[in-house]
This record gives sequence, structure tokens and C-alpha cells, in this order.
Amino acid sequence: MPDIKQLDISKFLPHRAPFLMVDQVVSISDTHVDTSFTVTQDCIFVDNGVFNEVGLVENAAQTCSSIVGKSYFEDDDLEGEGTKLIGFISAIKKVTINKCPNVGDTILTKAQLVSRFDSDMYSICTLSCNISTSYQELLSCELNLFIQEVKQ
Repeated sequence: MPDIKQLDISKFLPHRAPFLMVDQVVSISDTHVDTSFTVTQDCIFVDNGVFNEVGLVENAAQTCSSIVGKSYFEDDDLEGEGTKLIGFISAIKKVTINKCPNVGDTILTKAQLVSRFDSDMYSICTLSCNISTSYQELLSCELNLFIQEVKQ
């Protein structure tokens, strides 16, 4: 089994710079995922040295999407070449933002699958998510995602 930390997450998410808000998948299963992201000065969601609330929600959504998104790839597809996905937030049920991180902070995001519905054409899921630094919880939320494979 390959080291998940060595995978290039940008090959598995539809996002590209400057909208990619996940650097690394720390652990992942069919029901949970942990990711990390280091806030840099050139990040599109940085205002006056602070990663803003929209960036936190986007990080949460990208982290959450990887739980369901991984089911669209074969286990041996280590380059993310087997499929292309689109996805979006269909609802934010609740969100609490305690603090926004500063440039240079590494945020740790943990997501848990609450429910999932799959059809032949798409997946709809509800996930709970928490974002923190090593010393403080920044965000907690529950959101719905819509994920669909792009047929080529």
C-alpha cells in the first residue's frame, strides 16, 4: 500500500491553483479524512495576512469531497488518471468560525461522513468537519456536497 502522504492531491481534486486549499491527505477511509494545508501569503483567500472565512469553508469542502471522491478511483490509480470529478457545496447546514489562521499557520482538517446517497449519475452526501491549528479549533461545520463523475 502506498504512503497516502506521498500522493499528489491535486490529481484527485478538480481544483487547481489558486483554488486548491489542501496540501496533503494525512489519512483517509470510506468514512473519514484528515488533511493539512499551510497558509501562504499568495493564497487567494488571504486578506491582510489572515486566511479568511471563505477560505476556511473552501478548505472544509475540498477535504470533505475527498471522502466520496476516492470511491470514484481504483485503488491502484496513484496518479488520479482514471476519472475526472466535479463537485460543489449544495448546502451549509451550520457553521461556527472561532478564529481565522494567519499566514504561515498549518491548518488540520478532519471530516466525517454523516450520510451518503449514490445514484448512477451522482453522489449527494452530508459531512461534518472541524478545522484547527495545533492549539485552537478554528471552524466546525456540517455541509452537503454534490459530486459527479465527468464522462469523457
